[in-house]
Amino acid sequence: MVSENSRNQDRLQQLKAFDESKAGVKGIVDGGITKIPPIFVRPPEDSTGDGPSSGQPTQTQFSVPVVDLADTAGRHDDVVARVRRAAETVGFFQVVNHGIPKRVLEEMLKAARGFHELPREVKAEYYRTGPGWTVKFGSNFDLYKSRFANWRDSLLCVMGPDPIDPQELPVVCRYIE
Repeated sequence: MVSENSRNQDRLQQLKAFDESKAGVKGIVDGGITKIPPIFVRPPEDSTGDGPSSGQPTQTQFSVPVVDLADTAGRHDDVVARVRRAAETVGFFQVVNHGIPKRVLEEMLKAARGFHELPREVKAEYYRTGPGWTVKFGSNFDLYKSRFANWRDSLLCVMGPDPIDPQELPVVCRYIE
């Protein structure tokens, strides 16, 4: 029988190895794994109530909240209230009529994709934990606190309250044509 202490030590070693690799989830996948590492696996007993146990999709009335920025004159309080309500109840929302050209949005997605396709060594330069960074790459910003590691990679760019120095951004993300 494996002791709780032994399991915790194994988990800590796995977390450290993942963290110190600075490769992220894509690095694990690119390494040719055939099984998801245990630190990312959420046991079935911990996911009860999260969804259908039959594995069959269920009907839902959920829809993504939409915040429309068209003609906001005189509607400032309403727009702020909609953003607040969506952020508090759902955690995200879609903004429409924001005035950002589709081309710019597509270039931003292309830059983000380009960053995640960079060699591990380049991305590792941006791998950071803890506060105080305006640009950081990582998979789990709460890696040692969370019960389960997230199966994702993120590039976080803090754009305010002060504008970011473009030189802090990865080259692939600096310029939009």
